[in-house]
Amino acid sequence: MRILGIDPGLQTTGFGVVDMDGAHLTYVASGTIKTTHLELSNLPGRLKVLFDGVREVVQRYQPDAASVEIVFVNVNPQATLLLGQARGACVTGLVFSDLPVAEYTALQMKKAVAGYGKAGKSEVQEMVMRLLRLPSLPGKDAADALGLAITHAHVGTAMARLAAASEAGGKMGGNYRAGRSR
Repeated sequence: MRILGIDPGLQTTGFGVVDMDGAHLTYVASGTIKTTHLELSNLPGRLKVLFDGVREVVQRYQPDAASVEIVFVNVNPQATLLLGQARGACVTGLVFSDLPVAEYTALQMKKAVAGYGKAGKSEVQEMVMRLLRLPSLPGKDAADALGLAITHAHVGTAMARLAAASEAGGKMGGNYRAGRSR
């Protein structure tokens, strides 16, 4: 299974592609989609660059699934709105390409990759390099995107197993009835 991770940003969007064979992950590609060549005021143009860039990455690497970081709300509401629009352009590019899209928070990704939800960017870069056996540190945006792909490889597999188990067994815990505990 090939997984594409996307770390959305209005100026720089990171992408990372990994192959998963059982529990084994292999690095395929990573990089960034940049909109810095456009004026800051040209929001529609920047969103189009992101949409087209995501679609180009999908066409080039042919992933089976995608994972995207969920936008966090920060102190500046305007920045949050702009980031949300960038994320929307990226998700739309993925959905337009008929990819299933999973979403993870930065905290979930950091926990899955570094083992600590408040890990810094450098810790995520280091762990991604180790997990994928890369010769050097990936860029910060690409590392986050690779981290999202790694997270989906681990979490998505577990979620698929849970879904299969609940479908196969009908109701889970059919004989259990919640009671009081001390």
